[in-house]
Amino acid sequence: MGLIQYVKDTRGELRHVAWPTRFQTIVYTILVIVLSLLVAAYLGLFDYLFTSGLRNALEVLPEGSAPPPALSTSPIEIVPSIPFDISGGANGVAPAPAGDSE
Repeated sequence: MGLIQYVKDTRGELRHVAWPTRFQTIVYTILVIVLSLLVAAYLGLFDYLFTSGLRNALEVLPEGSAPPPALSTSPIEIVPSIPFDISGGANGVAPAPAGDSE
C-alpha cells in the first residue's frame, strides 16, 4: 500500500466521522475549563489545610528538646567480617569454608 492510497483511505474514513457542532465544541470547552478550575481549587484547599496543619503541629513541638547528633570527622575504617582469600587456593580452586570437613 503506497502513500497515496493511505491518504485516500484516511480521507474516506474522516468523511464518516460525526464531528461535533460549533455549539457542542464551545460547551465542551467551557465544561473542561470549569472542571479544571474546580479540581485546582479542591486540590489547593487540601494543600492549604495540610500545610497549615503541619505548620501548627510543628509549632506545638518544643524547640531544642534534643541536641542534634554529633557529626564525626574521622575516617571510617571498613574491616571485612569474613576472611577472604583472593589467591583461589591450590590449582585455582577456591578453598572450602571453615568448619566444612569431608
